[in-house]
Amino acid sequence: MLTVPSSPSSGRKRPTIRDVAREAGVSYATVSRVLNGHDWVSPEAVKAVRDAIARTGYATNPHARSLATGRSGSVAFLLTEPQHLLFEDPNFSVLLRAVATVLSSRQLMLILMIASTPEERTQTMAYLAGGHVDGVLLVSPHSGDPLLGQLVQANVPVVACGRVLGYEESISSVAADDLAGARSAVEHLLGVGCRRIATITGPLDTSGGVYRLNGYRDALLAHGLPVEPGLVAHGDWSRASGADAMRTLLERSPGLDAVFAASDIMAAATLPILREAGRTVPDDVRVVGFDDSGLAETTDPPLTTVSQPMQRISEEMVRLLIDVIGGRTPLSITVPTSLVVRSSSPV
Repeated sequence: MLTVPSSPSSGRKRPTIRDVAREAGVSYATVSRVLNGHDWVSPEAVKAVRDAIARTGYATNPHARSLATGRSGSVAFLLTEPQHLLFEDPNFSVLLRAVATVLSSRQLMLILMIASTPEERTQTMAYLAGGHVDGVLLVSPHSGDPLLGQLVQANVPVVACGRVLGYEESISSVAADDLAGARSAVEHLLGVGCRRIATITGPLDTSGGVYRLNGYRDALLAHGLPVEPGLVAHGDWSRASGADAMRTLLERSPGLDAVFAASDIMAAATLPILREAGRTVPDDVRVVGFDDSGLAETTDPPLTTVSQPMQRISEEMVRLLIDVIGGRTPLSITVPTSLVVRSSSPV
């Protein structure tokens, strides 16, 4: 770590790490570890160092720090979905905001990157392989995306939100318990008397799409009910796909009495379609989503949904990425979900 040089124009010597260490009553090495975001520092020492930084007015020089550590001090938030979904799906914006907050607390910059087309993937890979960021927080990865293998081959530190199908052993991930969450949603619907339960899946080249569909199937089979192909329609996380899937389900299975959608935005899209078809929610058809990102409270009626703790997921993603940057072995973390019951499917 290099300290900021004194300013010849001010005549005052700028505070150094040693000044911070002296003020905090800790070692130079402890201050350096806190500034570099390492986890093996006691909470008391972290607080003492941060208080000392505030009192002394110490500030790092990002350029000098980069030269000294060989790191850029920045992390990419890489979304592999079309750009419009960043703004349409509140789940992505919630995750982006939470990750930015956690990175800021560790004095790391966030760079937003979107790579949904072949041209964008090529440009993105060239930038990432060039060492312009220390690591990548990968959001909504799709199996079969050539970018995944390129990231691994280039030894770019990566942590994904959701398991990366086909790369479970080589790419670290943090995921909500999609299987158990979906199962709890369908068990809730079974518990309130529904028997013709349809589902709108996410993309089946994503772990969220696969595991939430598996949870739906597991719950039905555990109650002795068949998994009917006519009650399964596929979406791509978007509002339009949720509406199209709901129309398809009504045509195939007009007697359905419940819908479990693999995301809140797709669940929200079913409500006007059901209304147009003369079906009331929840009296005729109950609807349950997945995410609880904020949208669920604003629909009419408000959605019963599976809540995944985005703040916890964000914190774990950043913590794991710092470990991977430091050379630790990739691993995966599963975060528990919970069912939030609202008016679209009351108890």
